Amino acid sequence: MPSDAAGAARPPAHVAVALLAPLTGVNAERGKILVQAAQLALAAPGAPPLDVQDTASTPQGAAAAVAAAISAGDGLILGPLTAAETAAAAGPAQAAGVPMLAFTNDRAQARPGVWPLGITPAQQVRRLVGAATAQGRTHFAALLPPGEFGAAMAAALSDALAAAGAAPPDIRIHDGSNAGIQHTLRDLSDYANRRGPLDAQIKAARDTHTAEGRRQAAELAKTPIPPPAFDTLLLADTGEKLAWLTSFLGYYDIDRPQVRVLGPALWANPAARGGADLNGAWYAAPDPAARASFDAAYQDKYGAPAPVLADVAYDAAAIARVAAAGRGYASASLCRAEGFAGVDGVFALRSDGTVRRGLAVFQIHRGGAEAIEPAPTALGGPGI
Repeated sequence: MPSDAAGAARPPAHVAVALLAPLTGVNAERGKILVQAAQLALAAPGAPPLDVQDTASTPQGAAAAVAAAISAGDGLILGPLTAAETAAAAGPAQAAGVPMLAFTNDRAQARPGVWPLGITPAQQVRRLVGAATAQGRTHFAALLPPGEFGAAMAAALSDALAAAGAAPPDIRIHDGSNAGIQHTLRDLSDYANRRGPLDAQIKAARDTHTAEGRRQAAELAKTPIPPPAFDTLLLADTGEKLAWLTSFLGYYDIDRPQVRVLGPALWANPAARGGADLNGAWYAAPDPAARASFDAAYQDKYGAPAPVLADVAYDAAAIARVAAAGRGYASASLCRAEGFAGVDGVFALRSDGTVRRGLAVFQIHRGGAEAIEPAPTALGGPGI
């Protein structure tokens, strides 16, 4: 195999790139999107050939697909789609020394030689924590839903604050019921202890049964109670649960913008916000303007707007094209210092399998959302 000036192996032009995609099964429609996006990225002259292997939308199919790709001598694996499929395919790929650019956003799948390219909770929360601490916010809390997503957001917040040298957050997981959300929010805000002393004073004034007592009680009722112990609150619910949760923020005197509400990139979709009162809340996500040229190219090629999954498959194939023209598919080459300029902004592969991304920070207002901090255009920018 020829080498470049730095001595790194460069793959011959015929070394194919495998795409593990669900061409059959429950995710077959998604598989078609992945194939189209990868083909678009590899349409340039000199790009490596694409070897498409069907995962049949199952972990067992992914294991068979990766075995076929390794047997065919493919030098790099793109996909598979889901976390379960990635878990099934990662071991054989690692054992064969073939790097894998998976499409899942499950950070738990990250390991040396295996990179989940989906936008992860860790990437989002890291960006938000950086923006919030830059404004002097130091006390973080979280009220999160049960399940894997809530757990991932909780771990991301703890990790981001530890990396920033900030105090550990107060994290609560509600039970998913409306009553549980309300109870957990009340407890998190320490409402009883914040409100209790003032209520006792009002009661004592009224209990005098005098005009002066009634006057004092009326004045005391106007007194604001102390703020909660946190100045930043991370949420992760969507839809009706989110609307229910936010309806109690003011009730428990969690006032905005004194307390900055943060949330997931899912909130970029108005439907995910479910009519919740999120005025002033932040989320971190790719800047839609960054993908304008990709959207136009996809529309021109396939006659339809680029679906959500197309970006990650395109970026993975674009990495393959760049690597094939440069220093090869070895991890040291994929983890290049300058990173990559992807559809959703700049990102970098790290040697431990994690991925750092440059995301923008958006603020929600009555009419929608607007970027208040742009996505960094180079590594070393805020929140990467």
